[in-house]
Amino acid sequence: MSQVTVYTKNGCPQCNMTKSVLEGEGIPFVTINVEEDEKALHYVKEVLGFTSMPVVVKEGHEPITGFNPDRLKELK
Repeated sequence: MSQVTVYTKNGCPQCNMTKSVLEGEGIPFVTINVEEDEKALHYVKEVLGFTSMPVVVKEGHEPITGFNPDRLKELK
């Protein structure tokens, strides 16, 4: 099973709601704060092409940006 990664930033309500949905669905994930990790910020902006958080990544799935509970549940 591949890992779910949630890229977040400080003070982000959508990030917190996204993590709550994943927890509620029993989907394990790791959180990376792009304000504290320059490489992660570069990856999200330059490689994935997103400028707002959260961005949820799982191998084999399209990245999910913003708060999208229906798509998050597909990560099970």
